Amino acid sequence: MSRFTEALNEQVGHELAASQQYVAIAVHYDAETLPQLAAHFYRQALEERNHAMMIVRYLLDAGERALIPGVAEPRTNFSDVVAPVALALEQERQVTAQIVELARTAREEGDLVGEQFLHWFLQEQREEVASMSDLLALVERANASNILLAEEHLARNQFGDAGESASAPPAAGGAL
Repeated sequence: MSRFTEALNEQVGHELAASQQYVAIAVHYDAETLPQLAAHFYRQALEERNHAMMIVRYLLDAGERALIPGVAEPRTNFSDVVAPVALALEQERQVTAQIVELARTAREEGDLVGEQFLHWFLQEQREEVASMSDLLALVERANASNILLAEEHLARNQFGDAGESASAPPAAGGAL
């Protein structure tokens, strides 16, 4: 198994862990009766799961072995309404660094098809970091006066593209 294939399999785990963390954040907001924030993170969880499945599909199509690793338990306790979004932004920045490293590995190994596959993910991560940065700024401002203002804003304006992209790679099992 090449280093790139091993790294892709590790990334499947990172994407699934991100999905689990977003479910935990969504549940936290749901329990706090903040349905718009909860819905946003439930959508993010599905998007991260689909990212993992896109990598699985790529591995299968490339004739490589796809491994589904276990993931660490997500963080479930937060000190305030801002902390989960701050964690989400940190997570998106970390995933961006992981995807950049994957692209670097593909390039070093001369795997041009693998490198090209990752271009969509690099663009997606730029958008995810920008979107989560905006959401963090919104929640920080609203927290100073009334978090329900953030809920109202989210009800009127969707943050991010919820993983909707015609140019996205195919996912194993189809995007669900």
